[in-house]
Amino acid sequence: MSPGKRSRPQRGGPAAERSPAAQRGDATRAALLRIGRRLFAERGFAGVGTEEIVAEAGVTRGALYHHFADKRDLFRAVHEQLEQALVADIGERIRGIDDPWELIVTGVRAFLDSCTDPAIRRIALLDAPAVLGWAEWREIDARYGLGLIGFGLQHAMDRGVLAQRPVRPLAHLLMGAMAEAAMVIANAEDPAAARDEAEALLLALVEGLGN
Repeated sequence: MSPGKRSRPQRGGPAAERSPAAQRGDATRAALLRIGRRLFAERGFAGVGTEEIVAEAGVTRGALYHHFADKRDLFRAVHEQLEQALVADIGERIRGIDDPWELIVTGVRAFLDSCTDPAIRRIALLDAPAVLGWAEWREIDARYGLGLIGFGLQHAMDRGVLAQRPVRPLAHLLMGAMAEAAMVIANAEDPAAARDEAEALLLALVEGLGN
């Protein structure tokens, strides 16, 4: 370094990328999502008011409407967050499994297990189709889950466990069957029993696609 010249601060690190105001905004949004998820899971979309959300999150109504257009928009973000976490959890549970059938069984079981979770049951299965509308709910479901289903099917076909068929339309059909199973579980008087019954039927359905 030449005498008299000052070194310039390095840019590009995490702290440099996010200003204090942006970090506060991130914290506010995270608080709204956290409180929204808890309240929506406990009482459903219709049973929660924005006044309660902002009070429990410790923010103003202006802060809520800065991050979300309305309560429905917050609910949609909560629902998407649940879908992201669900796909990440299933991905983690199938990580490292090479056997195609074991991978499919593990993935189906992980999905069905999630359907008995109170937050997913209330938010993603009971309320989301009505609050968001079937088309938007289905689009979110496909955006996060279709790729994982397609991967499992393609892997099984490549290894000769399943017969060769068009993967994408088959993934859509299987996703529809899994979504219907999830609805049966969510609306059942005994979700655990409905989950076990759905597992046997879904796996029998996939097994029927074998060579």
